[in-house]
Amino acid sequence: MEPADLKAAQAGTLESMDCLVTITGPVEGRVIEISGNAAARFKTAMERRINDVLDGFGNSPTDIKVGVQDNGALDIVLGARVEAAYARYIGRAGR
Repeated sequence: MEPADLKAAQAGTLESMDCLVTITGPVEGRVIEISGNAAARFKTAMERRINDVLDGFGNSPTDIKVGVQDNGALDIVLGARVEAAYARYIGRAGR
């Protein structure tokens, strides 16, 4: 795969009580990487939330990498950031 074939999008910030979500692809399968202070304690719940949001899209994306740098974001914030990043990734933001 050529670097020009890769797409990327992000949403959020690195501020306290927020998270930065980056989506890149295409990659082989759905990959989720979570880092930050809460990652050790809440990784499973965060992965579940990310998968729930992505599965809510009609095409249920599979060949993407989701990276999350968490700084204490609430569940609803994480979901909104994933949704915004994915909308930007597929080019529907602002439509």
